[in-house]
Amino acid sequence: MSMLSGKAGHDLFVYGSLQESEVVKVLLNRVPDSVSAVLSGFHRFRLKGRVYPTILPDGTGEVTGKVLKGITDDELKMLDEFEDVEYDRNAVQVDTSEKLQVQTYVWKNKHDPDLYGEWDFEEWKRHDKEGFVTATKKFLEDRKLPEAKTRMDTFRTFFKQDSENGKPLDSC
Repeated sequence: MSMLSGKAGHDLFVYGSLQESEVVKVLLNRVPDSVSAVLSGFHRFRLKGRVYPTILPDGTGEVTGKVLKGITDDELKMLDEFEDVEYDRNAVQVDTSEKLQVQTYVWKNKHDPDLYGEWDFEEWKRHDKEGFVTATKKFLEDRKLPEAKTRMDTFRTFFKQDSENGKPLDSC
């Protein structure tokens, strides 16, 4: 844990779309301090039909990303809601210039048939970042509705419409 404005904060390892400051700014209304990090013993997968990745332990791999520092309890609650029911938030150790105990989101279904390959952040930025930021804004708008949609439902609807306009769902 780190300190932020006198409040205890959480350190969170991110490895996908949350590496992008524009996405984090939409969700948290700020961009926390961050540091580059490597998570050993995990693999970052692509997911069929989705524009975001996931990680699972594999014992030998390395996942690059960054640690968002000083996440407040309310911000962590927002990120938990954003990551939705597909992920568990787990404690892990990452390597920066020092070893850090942090939390990260790990895919619940380790036997998911939609897992494949290696997700690439730079490719995502080129092909999917703009739509992802727009879908994230839509998710936040939908949260205000009496019958709010989950992030999965919002993204499924948003990217399905995009697919109907000629852009495939898993374009990264």
